[in-house]
Amino acid sequence: MGAAISARVGWNMLQLDKARNLYASGLNSPDNPLQVFHLGHSLVGRDMPAMLAQFAPEGHGYASQLGWGTPLRAHWDPDVEINGFETENAHDKFLPARAAIEGGGFNAVVMTEMVELSDAITYHDSPEYLARWAQFARDVRPEVRLYLYETWHNTDDPAGWLNRIDVDLEALWLDKLTLPAALKAGGPIYVIPGGQVLAAFVREVEARGGVGNVPSRDALFARTPEDGVDTIHLGDMGAYLIALTHYAVLYHRSPVGLPLSLRRADGTVAKAPDSEAGSLMQHVVWDVVTTFRYSGVTV
Repeated sequence: MGAAISARVGWNMLQLDKARNLYASGLNSPDNPLQVFHLGHSLVGRDMPAMLAQFAPEGHGYASQLGWGTPLRAHWDPDVEINGFETENAHDKFLPARAAIEGGGFNAVVMTEMVELSDAITYHDSPEYLARWAQFARDVRPEVRLYLYETWHNTDDPAGWLNRIDVDLEALWLDKLTLPAALKAGGPIYVIPGGQVLAAFVREVEARGGVGNVPSRDALFARTPEDGVDTIHLGDMGAYLIALTHYAVLYHRSPVGLPLSLRRADGTVAKAPDSEAGSLMQHVVWDVVTTFRYSGVTV
């Protein structure tokens, strides 16, 4: 029994090392504005992709298919219900995911997985469905850029929000999800490190006792109907930070100096970070993205 377990563990480690080698050279920066398809749930939302489009070069386009806490399996399998489908996709940027990708008009696909990620891996076979979406997109368009958007857990997680972001990156997002899926799909699936950026920025804010108009992590999150803090969904300033992260990874460009004032998807003016908080956000994003090998960004 012991020898069998050791052999199985050794095989897994060898496979993970093989998968890591897929990321040895990074990814070339795009020559032209991207057409991005966002596949996920409410931690993608409507506002973040709209903010990204305001940063991006002229000609950038996007569409999405979202749900509530939706696993990649539900997006793939027509027999699995996507909770909140009608509500989350009631906007003019919605396109049915399979048909949109199959049409070949998107040269970047950004996917994410449900929270709790360990449940998604255990009960919804996340590596399999991430690989299926990646293979599907590559079969249609071999040069497509594929990404997994790393998210986060509730800020009141009993194991500690920052601790979970730290621990889950390698244990879950990489070793249990991205790397096995990339190996099966036959090519890298790069990671947009949203959780890592949030954690790095919050650590800076808390170490300084607040920065500009961001006094604490709560300023990044939405409000509940009772005017409490939503412990997982982002408000305007959190969406701004994650939009910066997507911009840096997708375009291989520093976000330092980008505009602070943006509009939400509905055209209304979003609450913006002031110059001090915004500058810190932009510098933190670029530092995290350029030191994280799985982003594909090299400098």
